[in-house]
Amino acid sequence: GMVSNWTKIPPPLFKKVVIVLIDALRDDFVFGSKGKQFMPYTTQVVERGTSYSFIAEAKPPTVTMPRIKALMTGSIPGFIDVIVNLNSPALLDDNLIRQAKTAGKRIIFYGDDTWVKLFPKHFVEYDGTTSFFVSDFTEVDDNVTRHLDRVLKREDWDLLILHYLGLDHIGHMTGPNSPLVGPKLREMDNVLKKIHISLLSKEEASLPNLLVVCGDHGMSETGSHGGSSEGEVHTPLLFISSAFEKRSGPLTQPKLVQQTDLASTLAVGLGLPISRNSVGNLILPVVGGKTMREQLRFVHLNGFQLSRLLQENTPAYEKDPGYEHFKIAEKSHGNWIKLYLEGNNSEILLNLGKKVLKQYLEALKILSSSLSKQVAQYDMYSMMVGTVIIMEVLLLLLLSFPKALSSRAEFEVPLSPPLFSLLFYLMCLMLCAVHVIVCTSAESLCYFCSMSWLTAVGVMMLISALMCGILSAIAKIFENSRLPLKNPVVSSSRWSEINVLILAGTIGHVLSLGASSFIEEEHQTWYFLINTLCLALCQELCRNNFLLKEYDPQHGTTVKQNFDSIGEASECKNIDIPAGGNSKLGKASSSAEFIQRSDKWISLASPWIILICCRLLRSLNQTGVQWAHRPDFGHWLTSSEHKSELSFLAAVSLLMIFFLVQRRCSLVSKIAMALGLLGVYSYRAAIGNVVFPWQHDTKDISKGITEARFVYVFILGIVFTGTKDLLKSQVISADSSVKSTGLWEVYSGLVLLAALLFRPHNLPVLVFCLLIQTMMTKYIWRPLKFDAAQITIMHYWFGQAFFYFQGNSNGIATVDVSAGFVGLESYVEIPAIFLTAFATYAGPLLWAIHLLCYLSSEVNRDSAAVGHGCFCYALMRSIPVAIYIVLVTGLRYHLFIWSVFSPKLLYEGVHVFITAAICLFFTAMDQNHSHKVQD
Repeated sequence: GMVSNWTKIPPPLFKKVVIVLIDALRDDFVFGSKGKQFMPYTTQVVERGTSYSFIAEAKPPTVTMPRIKALMTGSIPGFIDVIVNLNSPALLDDNLIRQAKTAGKRIIFYGDDTWVKLFPKHFVEYDGTTSFFVSDFTEVDDNVTRHLDRVLKREDWDLLILHYLGLDHIGHMTGPNSPLVGPKLREMDNVLKKIHISLLSKEEASLPNLLVVCGDHGMSETGSHGGSSEGEVHTPLLFISSAFEKRSGPLTQPKLVQQTDLASTLAVGLGLPISRNSVGNLILPVVGGKTMREQLRFVHLNGFQLSRLLQENTPAYEKDPGYEHFKIAEKSHGNWIKLYLEGNNSEILLNLGKKVLKQYLEALKILSSSLSKQVAQYDMYSMMVGTVIIMEVLLLLLLSFPKALSSRAEFEVPLSPPLFSLLFYLMCLMLCAVHVIVCTSAESLCYFCSMSWLTAVGVMMLISALMCGILSAIAKIFENSRLPLKNPVVSSSRWSEINVLILAGTIGHVLSLGASSFIEEEHQTWYFLINTLCLALCQELCRNNFLLKEYDPQHGTTVKQNFDSIGEASECKNIDIPAGGNSKLGKASSSAEFIQRSDKWISLASPWIILICCRLLRSLNQTGVQWAHRPDFGHWLTSSEHKSELSFLAAVSLLMIFFLVQRRCSLVSKIAMALGLLGVYSYRAAIGNVVFPWQHDTKDISKGITEARFVYVFILGIVFTGTKDLLKSQVISADSSVKSTGLWEVYSGLVLLAALLFRPHNLPVLVFCLLIQTMMTKYIWRPLKFDAAQITIMHYWFGQAFFYFQGNSNGIATVDVSAGFVGLESYVEIPAIFLTAFATYAGPLLWAIHLLCYLSSEVNRDSAAVGHGCFCYALMRSIPVAIYIVLVTGLRYHLFIWSVFSPKLLYEGVHVFITAAICLFFTAMDQNHSHKVQD
């Protein structure tokens, strides 16, 4: 029995343990200048008290729920926890809280209700506060502190956990450099002082108490979190107890440990078994005051648990260097025990003990790192099924391309019944057989196998039907290729520079998704593409305007025809076009000629104006990873000393939004729009972002709920007016002017919603978005007579660029969570998710709805325009998503899979949902056309 005695759980080292988790506590808030200024008591304890300080490194995703899991289980949570974070299910993994409850420890918890959801029925007393209502800075912490005096006097608990959310909420709303951060840190310092003094006064001679101070994650320079920047992953970790020696000597930089190390350290401290799946190492200084025999016993326990986890996860575990190191250390430990039992208390025994300890620590380090890499177990079968369906849909879209872009804009898959019905049944049978074999032989848990049989068979039928559709589409293409060409004009249409650019840009962007650096800096790709597009448009405009004047003999005929057709179109359609062909149509009045000439010059200047707008937008928000820390105009505006400049910019932006949007709205909508935009400014003034000229003190800051709801009323009113017009155009009369007015009103309602949700410094993004759309409609798309497909792709490109102009990136940290709580008194899941998603994807959404407005107004020229636009939009979204899913599956063991590729996949997934909703809206608006086709 010596070995069994080794793995027996030693007695606890601490009587009571208090864990104070301060959400979003960055390491520099305690160890930096802010700590010295606002947390004097904590700084004194760190520098001169009985404490040990560390910097704990969190693994991405740096959001609350996965980080609590890491702290309590010692394991590394998966990326899906970012989504589950919204509504946490009970934690089934072995964890510190469960072990403490099993051992009869009485646990009290106050704070973030995520803990209550993760550990139901584990606490003898608890009071949860919602973590998602980010505009609450004070009540959320007062609800925790109000219990303290009462609890600290009592003796009926062993473990007290406090989770403070106020600092995180301040970060989300105003950033890490906000004037609100200092007072909040001072408040936290007072709480820690109260707990520490109380614990010291209650101590008995037998066992000391322990106070642990930590953060779950940090915050980025913008105040959000979720990514892997240094500010987000580095949090302070303090152990304060009278058991430790007083700090003396020069101050040293705190050592870096892993966040997962806390679970095993606390397990040893409380005399509990280390959690089964923990990959953490024991933080040795915490047990450093114990005898050498006890220290060796603790590290052996940790090594034994890690090696057992390795055995469960790795078939060839004996060859693992960590396991080999552990076995050597264990052998040395055995020799040390023999010497110790012989009663040898000399210097030799102590030195040998230190050597064994060093061997154990080395083994723990290697075991922990190899386990951290192996933790990711992928459900390959479910991944393959999903990938096959996505690739089939993409292939079907590509094969339907010629038919969908024909004059009838049909998207149909002709199935020839005799051949394909048999193939369909055979494929279904074969896939079901594969499903049975995989699910009965798979040892690990598989998501697709855990589905009901009915669902699984439905998926098999979908795969088979798509496959048959693809084969029949290929057969149809072969059939058509044998027939003589009915329309030789189409085949001879030449590729323009714009088409070449669109194809090259799409392929280039898709290929760039295979490199982590290109994903981190994807905004650069889109900025480059829209800049190049502007230059190509400039060339097209010059060719259109000047080739006719100079009358180049080589191009003469083609250009003349081109401009004659523009002239005819402008006569039919009453559009402002710089039609150079007018001189041939007879002498017009001088004023008309002057307007026409000025239009021509504005048209030529418009690509350059758009380029200037894009350059200004780039300097507003730095995004990505490499240069995100660089100062930008947005940071300058949001700093507290530039509030008057920000207020002026916001007011001017709201005025410009009104002038750009109101021109096509009805009178009622114009009034609603004006009042709504005034409400937006009032809301921002109420929450203290901007000031009114007559406002001097900014003391009375509220949540602005009344003002925001006032704006929501106008948004709903405008959208309702637009919807009424759309229904009238669909059901009663097929009047395209009523329909385009209705669409524009829905669009202007969404613009007002975006103005409300955007932070004030981001309002110029909305202004430039509207300005570029107006210029391109009037001076580029209509004069150059682009087809629906080209215009759709241009809208898609600008939509993607505006996603990044807003300050978004492919990291979760840039999601503005505060947008989800505008006008809400408490956390309501559905509206909060909708508002956050809308605020994040406002750029792509507004460009997509503008595309629908534009194409609907073009129906006179091309009756199938809306159908073409919808198909192209779906295709443009499907190509990168499908290829990216294949790439991510192939790169699943890449070093940056969790920090770079997974967040991007999450963004792509949400974007696909939004695109599906847009395409449904397009299809609903195209009903008119489908009725005509049926007639």
